[in-house]
Amino acid sequence: MVSVTVFVDSEQHYTGIQMLGHAGLKDDPQEGQELVCAAVSALTINMSNSVEQFTEDSFEVDQEEESGTFRFRFTSDISSESQLLINSLVFGLQDIEEEYGEPYIKICFKEV
Repeated sequence: MVSVTVFVDSEQHYTGIQMLGHAGLKDDPQEGQELVCAAVSALTINMSNSVEQFTEDSFEVDQEEESGTFRFRFTSDISSESQLLINSLVFGLQDIEEEYGEPYIKICFKEV
């Protein structure tokens, strides 16, 4: 399962995201797991690349393909453009969670 933690500040603005794991299990493949993994990866990488390409905002990103780890966090004030991009990512991930749910993806929110 992809475990997603969305970090929010005291004003309920998203400040970062962390993902761990893969959709489904290698030894017990389920229908749809590759679709979920591809969708989550595409949304996440697109958000990170878009923040870099279209804004001046500073951020840190760390990823490790084998474990399915992806961490992204803003390291400065967040522009309205970046806020829109990360809002769009979370919206897309919530749609995937609504459609496929467990054992593929689980999203939680954590105030930082």
